[in-house]
Amino acid sequence: MVSSNEDLEGYLRKLDRRFELTDDGTYLVGMGLGHPPVAVRLAPPVVLAQLRIGEVPTTGDVTPLLRMLLEFNATHLMHAAYGLRGETVILTAALQQDGLDLNELEAALADLDLALDEQVPKLRQLVKKKG
Repeated sequence: MVSSNEDLEGYLRKLDRRFELTDDGTYLVGMGLGHPPVAVRLAPPVVLAQLRIGEVPTTGDVTPLLRMLLEFNATHLMHAAYGLRGETVILTAALQQDGLDLNELEAALADLDLALDEQVPKLRQLVKKKG
């Protein structure tokens, strides 16, 4: 169970995940070479893991992007989902804090790993990258 940042940090260590703790209590968890870190934080009653994918294009047809997001949500992700926060495409997982065990956190991070390897490169071709 994760009842504090210390518990969350302990889980990340047990999973042998490299991480950095920011001033606001967010853990930037390494996701492997060539991938950006995932922001993980305790936000009772959940533990959130989020990754920014890119900006929704302001011109042209966004239907292919939205379709791909929905298809990935329906067929490829078990513990995470794509969504929009304002004009930003994000990948997020929200895990119930009470009762969260090591296996659940590991499964959610594995879901994000898979998305970063197989889905995000396709999505980034359809989104604007902030420079």
